[in-house]
Amino acid sequence: MASLLDFVRLDYNSFIGTRIGSVTLLRELGRGNKGVVFIGFQETLKRNVAVKLLPKVSIRGKNEESMFQTEAEIVASLSHPCIIPIFEIGETDEFYYQIMPLIAGNDLDSLIKKRLKHPVPSKRGLSLFESFTIVIQVLDALDYAHEDRVVHRDIKPANILMEQRTSRPYVADFGIAQTAQAEADHCKGFVVGSPVYLAPEQARGEVVDGRADVYATGMTLIKMIIGEVPRRRESPEEIIRRKITDPSSFLPPSLCRFSEKIDEELDQIILKSTAADIEIRFQTAEQFKNALQRYQRMNRRKFEEE
Repeated sequence: MASLLDFVRLDYNSFIGTRIGSVTLLRELGRGNKGVVFIGFQETLKRNVAVKLLPKVSIRGKNEESMFQTEAEIVASLSHPCIIPIFEIGETDEFYYQIMPLIAGNDLDSLIKKRLKHPVPSKRGLSLFESFTIVIQVLDALDYAHEDRVVHRDIKPANILMEQRTSRPYVADFGIAQTAQAEADHCKGFVVGSPVYLAPEQARGEVVDGRADVYATGMTLIKMIIGEVPRRRESPEEIIRRKITDPSSFLPPSLCRFSEKIDEELDQIILKSTAADIEIRFQTAEQFKNALQRYQRMNRRKFEEE
């Protein structure tokens, strides 16, 4: 059985120049715990593309192979302007691969970190206009996916890509997405996702629905506006434990004191989206989106004066 060390030791430079159909791998773009993304050139259409590889040496079991395949199949079934499509999937002797459009720009997490370096404290974090524009589009994409009974399960700033030319957000990395039709036993007790953005019911290993994505998007909005999610300094394991045993204590009771951009009305909207009690939370991404749009309409001058 391959270990994570085997994955780390892989010489990715050796993949450069590899031919996958009509695509030639040019250079590494980035990597996660397992997969790695390359920029490739598609000779037939004379364009650059993104190629996600899952080296077979890194696979510890059939589950990881299945998740990689499932991601491609799920995304292929979705057609939304803010969801990155997949052109092609397949495998070679060394890896499984997905070929996708190359989004020119950075992820939302990188954009937030860049803004945090602004010399003026009040400018650290995205403006309300920027934050609402991005999140409303993300919620529209999630609502579309949820209508097809697909739950992303790992919404976070790093999984939202920002196209540089149009500033359009793209929801990426459906690698742990789960269709609602899947048997409950398949993911019972299997915790996936990023701890800070993880909904309490997801931390408990329960079968989740679109409300888990609502929670994660609310957490993402907090980070966009404030620059960070205000919380205790805890390890990932401690965060998951807190979300299982005392989830209502993860966030402070009010966010107003962390940013002058957040008034009481917006505070209530955000806290409703991140409510530990799933029944108190917005029940759909559309409800959350509508609440933000309504707030924006009622506070138009506040947005115009930023």
